[in-house]
Amino acid sequence: MKILKIDHIGIAVGSVDERKSFWTDIMGLSFAGSETVQEQKVLTAFFPVGESEVELLESTSPDGPVAKYLEKKGEGIQHIAFCVEDIEAALEELKAKGVKLIDEKPRIGAGGARIAFLHPKATNGILIELCERK
Repeated sequence: MKILKIDHIGIAVGSVDERKSFWTDIMGLSFAGSETVQEQKVLTAFFPVGESEVELLESTSPDGPVAKYLEKKGEGIQHIAFCVEDIEAALEELKAKGVKLIDEKPRIGAGGARIAFLHPKATNGILIELCERK
């Protein structure tokens, strides 16, 4: 598996609108836009930092994964995403190494990226996302 970079850090928030000003006004980052990803029941907002991004995640449904995260742990870092060269090859390699996966096949995430998550039980409690951008 070839990891190219840290793609983004996902931060679960109760409200993107309420948290956006911290990242723009206090941290001085530019707001690059937002997108709703229906399949994941989430509104995302992006703040580029060099070759990576901070991604705010607001649940659009009380039964969505971000809502469940917020209920358990409150606002904070929800996942870290690594950009990989070939997501299918990465998933096959991880499967062969016995790593438990949430997604055995890539799905489409924000910005049209192909994404897949590793199960936190296989990563010492850290939700890791792999993404491939073309």
